[in-house]
Amino acid sequence: MKPFLKTSLISIVAGVLAIGQVAAQENTALRAAINGDHRSEANKARDAYRSPYETLTFFGVEANDVVIEAWPGGGWYTEILAPYLKEEGQLIGATYDRSATPLAAWMTGSNTTYGRLLESNPAIYGDVTITEQLTQSQSLLADPGTVDVILDFRNAHNWLGMGAENVVKAWHAALKTGGVVGIEDHRWPADQPLVAGNGYIHEKQLIDLMTANGFTFAGSSEINANPNDPKDHAGGVWMLPPNLRGVSDADRPRYLAIGESDRMTLKFVKN
Repeated sequence: MKPFLKTSLISIVAGVLAIGQVAAQENTALRAAINGDHRSEANKARDAYRSPYETLTFFGVEANDVVIEAWPGGGWYTEILAPYLKEEGQLIGATYDRSATPLAAWMTGSNTTYGRLLESNPAIYGDVTITEQLTQSQSLLADPGTVDVILDFRNAHNWLGMGAENVVKAWHAALKTGGVVGIEDHRWPADQPLVAGNGYIHEKQLIDLMTANGFTFAGSSEINANPNDPKDHAGGVWMLPPNLRGVSDADRPRYLAIGESDRMTLKFVKN
């Protein structure tokens, strides 16, 4: 065999092997959960903005993990996490205050909505464990040191101003050493002063809080970035999809064209 032919064949074989290795790394169980028929079409339509496969992969969520989803809201991520973790792992939904007198009335409404989701499909959601995450005191979310990953999606702009240290200390207690916290939220430009009540926050606020309470900042991702978000919405971030709060019919196409907010995606590890 001529030398150049031999070299070419080696290169081709190496390329095929590399392609095979990439394919082997594909998380088919996670893809199946994302593409499942149990998910609503409205929620699937948001995948383009929320990038669930890439986000959960960045946070390192494995099918055999014990995962806490902090304040799961209507259950957008629960639709994915519950079937993904059902066979080998465990999903814990840490809802808002479940007492008769929560800090805010809307917390009860959010908990009720989440409960309806879980009740709607016991085959998918029947194994989800419910606990509650308070802000006015440190909650016991799970047996100490038993949780692999805690996920917080678009909540930090609320809890940063209402008992943030109680929240983070509860996370630290629940996690195993080396456990991960993944946070996604609306990002305000680092070189601009915060605007109270618009829903955006600085990345540094979270990094400083987490690192002061026993976590190492393990990196960020631009998975959920949106450079088209001008962040100048008179009614705050909620004027963007999916809420479109206060948007007139005339302005609706403009806000739909922007898409969902520009969001930070931050990963922390328990020391």
